[in-house]
Amino acid sequence: MQKVVPAFRITDYKKSKAFYVEGMGFQIDWEHRFEPDFPVFVQITKDEMTIYLTEHTGDCETGGLIHLFVPNVDKWYYELKSKKDIRITEPPNEDLEGLRMMTVVDPDGNQLRICTRL
Repeated sequence: MQKVVPAFRITDYKKSKAFYVEGMGFQIDWEHRFEPDFPVFVQITKDEMTIYLTEHTGDCETGGLIHLFVPNVDKWYYELKSKKDIRITEPPNEDLEGLRMMTVVDPDGNQLRICTRL
C-alpha cells in the first residue's frame, strides 16, 4: 500500500493552526523546530488523512493543491460553510465525471479539494 503525505508551505503558523485545527478539525500530531524561534514543521491528521505544514522556505512553495477523498463531501461542506475563517471557493459540484468535490483555500492560498467518488 502506498502512503503519501503531502506538504503545504505556510507563512504564519498561528493563522494556519487556527485554520486547520479550529476550522477544518485536524489535530496536531507533532511539531518540530530546530530552535525555539526557528520555522516550524508540523504533522496534522483528520480521519486518517495526514498533511505536513512547513514554514521552511526550501521545502515547497505556497499555493499547492491536494485532493482529499472522503465518504461524504456534502457533510464536510455543511460543517465548514458556517465557519468564518474557512474560505470555500467552490461548493460541492460534479464538474469532473465520477467525482463530487468542493475546494477550500487556506490562508496561504493552498487548495484542499475535498472529493467523494460517485
